[in-house]
Amino acid sequence: MTATTVTPENLDPAVRVRVRASRLVLYTVLVMVTGLMIGPFGWLIITGLKTTPELAASPVHWLPDRIQWHNFAEAFTSIDFLGYARNSLIIALIYATLVTLSSAWVGFGFARLDAPGKKVLFGVLLGSMMLPQMITLFPTYLIFAKVGMVDTYWPWVLWGLSAAPYLVFLFRQFFAGMPRELEEAAIVDGCGYTGIFWRIFLPQSWPVLAASFVIAFTWTWGDFIAPMLLLSSDRTTLSVAIMTSYVTDGGLPVNNLAAAGSVMYVVPILLIFLIAQRGFVAGMSTTGLK
Repeated sequence: MTATTVTPENLDPAVRVRVRASRLVLYTVLVMVTGLMIGPFGWLIITGLKTTPELAASPVHWLPDRIQWHNFAEAFTSIDFLGYARNSLIIALIYATLVTLSSAWVGFGFARLDAPGKKVLFGVLLGSMMLPQMITLFPTYLIFAKVGMVDTYWPWVLWGLSAAPYLVFLFRQFFAGMPRELEEAAIVDGCGYTGIFWRIFLPQSWPVLAASFVIAFTWTWGDFIAPMLLLSSDRTTLSVAIMTSYVTDGGLPVNNLAAAGSVMYVVPILLIFLIAQRGFVAGMSTTGLK
């Protein structure tokens, strides 16, 4: 017996019409959702290519009469763009690396070790995900001010070593789905849980590692409040510089330069995601498997 491949051409005409109509509706919805997602970024690019009078025009001037490519060059040179980008990169790499490893370690403990009160602690961990950043930021600032860590990068080191609840949840879900025979065989061979984590579980978790690193890097690269509160103007990040530096002598914002700078600010995140997208998607799709 040979299997027959089902294609739209093999279907009844009425069913074929329904299939094509459903596909048309699906593609239309996908195009609309995609437009909603990339629309703000497209408008940001258009804003960066306009002149100041075009931005202030009423009614709205949708497209520039003459593309102002020099806005991007001016946005790059009018501030220490590379210096602020370097600060953002240092902080993001420090935090993303440390929080990924610390979250993996904590997630491993929740997934593979048994201890009294583990379920209660995991519930507290999940509950902490609902706390807004502002609730903990100001008490944290007071602590850092007391110990002399303001205007340094040490807060991001300590935050990274403290793990992140959401990333711990991702690693816990992934590690809980790995076969118990792996660690039993390692224990029989005399390997402790630290060795099991570093030699067996961590190398197997590269999809979650990639996803966690991208998420943590994006969090830090896009953060505005913490650098604004903790760092001076010389040590601050690119996000703060873009929001505060593109102003006239009278203190008014220069929106076309800010938009051009924002476009260049977003590009590194897009590149990181494009490079790590396979691992990112794989990590997000496998963390819920048991």
